[in-house]
Amino acid sequence: RTLFAHQWLTLPDYVIRSFPPEVGARFEWINGLNPFIVLIGTPLVAAATRHIHVIVMMIVGTSISAMATFLLVPGPDLTALVAYQIIFAIGEALWMSRFYEYIAKAAPPEKLGVYMGVATVPWFLAKATTGLYSGLFLERFVPKDGPHDSSTMWLIYALIAITSPLGLLLGRRWLQKGLHG
Repeated sequence: RTLFAHQWLTLPDYVIRSFPPEVGARFEWINGLNPFIVLIGTPLVAAATRHIHVIVMMIVGTSISAMATFLLVPGPDLTALVAYQIIFAIGEALWMSRFYEYIAKAAPPEKLGVYMGVATVPWFLAKATTGLYSGLFLERFVPKDGPHDSSTMWLIYALIAITSPLGLLLGRRWLQKGLHG
């Protein structure tokens, strides 16, 4: 979820500061790829992968989204930025609906609404924590004036992002114990 928060907390300033003005002036075209792919892809992927275990899909999807961030590590490149947006969105389409499926399967029938509400806690935490450091990282690694080191910034973000699929992989047996269906 932190990477999704970076879509609107970090990426716009990064693109405006690191790319030629004609790219920064049209960033919304690039940024619009994510919701388009997720809107179209999520129901298609959910239907196509319905026979694959929910936790496997969460691991695969979060891995793809996290690994996409490594495309930004070499430095500003328009092809890499577009590829990042597309691959990140594909990963999101793979895991997002399956996450809610997991919550629905883990919830006792009489507490489904409560479980779904609690499922938003990771999103809240991601927005709160990402907001705390995004601006600091931009000023440190991609300041308005001065030398840029976006490679280090994206490497740190990629390493943070990879903790989700690693956590799911390490905790998959524990996660499977809580499923009711």
